[in-house]
Amino acid sequence: MTNRVRHFVLTLLIFVFFSWGFHAHKTINRTAVHLLPAQLSPFFIQHIDEIEDRSVSADKRRYVDSTEAIKHYIDIDLYGENPFDSIPDHWMDAKQKYTQDTLLERGILPWIIFWEYKKLVNAMDSGSQASVIRHASDLGHYVADACVPLHTTSNYNGQFTHQKGIHALWETRIPESFSGDYEYYIGNVVHLANPLKFSWILVKESHALIDSTLSLEKRLSDHYKEDGKYRFKIKNGQIGREYSEEYVNDYNLCLDGMVERRLQRAIRALASFWYSAWVEAGMPDLTKNKVAGREDMSDRPAEITPNRIHE
Repeated sequence: MTNRVRHFVLTLLIFVFFSWGFHAHKTINRTAVHLLPAQLSPFFIQHIDEIEDRSVSADKRRYVDSTEAIKHYIDIDLYGENPFDSIPDHWMDAKQKYTQDTLLERGILPWIIFWEYKKLVNAMDSGSQASVIRHASDLGHYVADACVPLHTTSNYNGQFTHQKGIHALWETRIPESFSGDYEYYIGNVVHLANPLKFSWILVKESHALIDSTLSLEKRLSDHYKEDGKYRFKIKNGQIGREYSEEYVNDYNLCLDGMVERRLQRAIRALASFWYSAWVEAGMPDLTKNKVAGREDMSDRPAEITPNRIHE
């Protein structure tokens, strides 16, 4: 197990953070349903509660699946000064240039989005509602992760810049505190002509926000006293500390709407992935497919893995 994967497991066990936080993931999946066109939305609206609930399944799998953590991030900064010019979009090309072990160690988020998208296409084509719900929900999780700046860097929790805790501050505390005031009417879906390239676009957009994400918090912290930045709380019989409400509010003000914009980006991107998968599957009437319930393993599409890719 790599140090990065080991750290993810330990972090989960002590509840330091979840990607985007359960609240934000559920908001993204649920809200994306309402952006879908009339031909597609009835099926998703019918199963909106399950799609919302399953939005956090990928995080829960990290407790029991040692291969899951690498699907939630990509340390793009480890690919050099101009990483997006260095690393090929396609898995086979990237693997040939860097080796599969290197890619897996540094995270495979943009490729996972594409592979999960292809699984959704296959599920829609196969006629299994349970498979559609499963892959649509998982796709939502990974798309949301790609819209978080800290999921695109090896300094994912500020551990290299003396900012430990910024991960949960940005993607959990802020949306939990302010998402009730966010604007969710954000336009219609678009058809994605190149879903793999679009996955990389989301990562590139997020990575462009790394410097401001870190520097703004650093400057704010320099102006705060320790007893104003944190508050103590008791959880499970143990005393711990978390960011104070005042600090969360001030950091949100410093970010000037960044978290809201990235959450909006995740919602519209997810709805566009769902819509594009449906178009690629031939626009089937999903409401007339096999009923949802226990997943039919006999007709589940073959798993698309790093060693079995259809790009």
